[in-house]
Amino acid sequence: MRVALGLAQQAADVGEVPVGAVIVVDGQVIGEGYNQPIATHDPTAHAEIVAIRQATQKIKNYRLENSTLYVTLEPCTMCVGALIHARIGRVVFATTEPKAGSLVSARRQLETGYYNHMFKFEGGLLADEASKQLSDFFKARREVQKQK
Repeated sequence: MRVALGLAQQAADVGEVPVGAVIVVDGQVIGEGYNQPIATHDPTAHAEIVAIRQATQKIKNYRLENSTLYVTLEPCTMCVGALIHARIGRVVFATTEPKAGSLVSARRQLETGYYNHMFKFEGGLLADEASKQLSDFFKARREVQKQK
């Protein structure tokens, strides 16, 4: 999760919402990413999607079975869908996302019973650090807006 927090800081440094993600198999990082929809002009360029794309290219397989995704913020609906399709094994997220989180917060997507793949998930790993990183980012953004 510390690597994911570092990636989230990279996002913040370029003006993107600070979310970072790392995909690990057998202790080896196979994919990583941070939010970059603004820079790439791609609304799907969330940290999780960027990490999935990198990981699947590295292993030359669109299935990421037996992998773990570490992400600094609870995934949204789009990202949970991608994780299901990628057959991710497990998701560990730092802090919840009350407005758009789709594992335990706004929606509980995996509880619908509609999907042919389920993954294990848990939240709270380094939650205070991730939450502070996000809060500090949005506080600074509001300050900039006030100055304009």
